[in-house]
Formats: sequence, structure tokens, C-alpha cells
Amino acid sequence: MKGILKGFCKLILSLFSILLVILLLVWTWFGIKGYQMYRDAVEEVPISEKVASIRSAPGFTEYEDLPTLYVEAVISVEDKRFWSHHGVDYLAIARAAWNDVRSLSFVEGGSTITQQLMKNQYFTQDKNFERKFAEIFAAWDMERAYTKEEIFELYVNTIYFGSGYYGIHDAAQGYFGKDPAGLTESEAVMLAGLPNAPSVYSLDANPALARQRMRQVLDSMVDCGAISQTESDRIFAGA
Repeated sequence: MKGILKGFCKLILSLFSILLVILLLVWTWFGIKGYQMYRDAVEEVPISEKVASIRSAPGFTEYEDLPTLYVEAVISVEDKRFWSHHGVDYLAIARAAWNDVRSLSFVEGGSTITQQLMKNQYFTQDKNFERKFAEIFAAWDMERAYTKEEIFELYVNTIYFGSGYYGIHDAAQGYFGKDPAGLTESEAVMLAGLPNAPSVYSLDANPALARQRMRQVLDSMVDCGAISQTESDRIFAGA
């Protein structure tokens, strides 16, 4: 009986080792393909050119002109470890990978703000491993060349807020008739939640859903310690 059990354990260990080798080979393959995708993209249009193009757009809003609460809201809901990681949040990727395996689909990406910026500027929205690796290589490149503040402002000046508004300036003007610096606390938090699903949360199309999303953002801010529950309730009441 012991011999059978021992042989069974060896078989399981061998199968597990083979699976690990296969996974390593697959990840290496996609990593190489992703690196080539990244290199092709930045050789065609260098990151510095992308940045210059974004900054030259009408209404570009610098980091210093963004409400502090808006910055905290975006980071709380989009990339909690933004200030400490170097372009890639490995904990978020591990969590997303586990959830993807459990659901047998790409339900989570684990992308940081830097990765999202690079994906939006260089790659398609298709969910595949090759593009994910390309996005990671581009994020590392971006973090080596620019500060966190620069990356954040580039991100919020290019993301979609629904109703045809791209960038925080156009969204603030379009929804509230004011520049980003003049947003109230509730307006700033409201805008922080829209890019997650801009067509769904658009204030013009679905104000009730946008308000629900605002509640989620505030809850995330409380969890991150950015604001207290009392402040959260006050901000939500002012919406």
C-alpha cells in the first residue's frame, strides 16, 4: 500500500513539474512576442513624441491644477499602489490572474495607471497575453523617463469620460461648465468614477448609475484611508 501511495505521489509531482515547465515556456513565448510588439510600437512613435502630442492638445491640464481630492479619488479606485510601484503592480496582477483562472476568462487585468496610459496610446483593447506583456514593457519604459505626477496628468488628460469628452478638462467643462481646478468635492469624485465604464456611467445618459459609481469611489477612498467615513457621507450628500 505504501509503495502504491509513494508511486502515486511521484506521478503527481512529475505531472506538476511538467505543467510548470509548459507554463514557463508559454509565458516566455508571450513575453518575447509582447516585447517585440512593444519595440515596434515605440520605434514607430517614440514615447517622447506621444507625450509632446498630449501636452500640446487644447485644454491640457497640469498636475498642479488638478484638485487633490480628484487625484486621491482616481488613485484609490484605479491604482492603490500608484505612488510605490514602478509601473507594474505585481500583487494586482497576481489577484487578477487568479480571478481569471477561476472564471476561465479575462475578467480582470490588474493594470496600473501607467499600464492603462500605455495601452490606450499604443495598443488595442483586445485582452490577450501578448498585448499584456507589451503593455508591461511600455509601462517600465514610461516610469524610467517620467515622474509619477507627469504620468498621472498624461493619463487623466487622455482617458474617456463618456458623452464624447476625452480628458479631464473637457469632462469638467462638458458636465459642469468649469475648469478642473474649480470642481467641487462631489464633482471631482464623480468624474473620478466615470472612466471605469464611461458609456454606462455617463452623467448625461445614466445619472443614477453615475451616482452609484460615485458611492463606490468614496467607499474605496475610505478603505484606502484617503478620507474618513464622515467625509465620504458629506461629499456624497453634496452630489
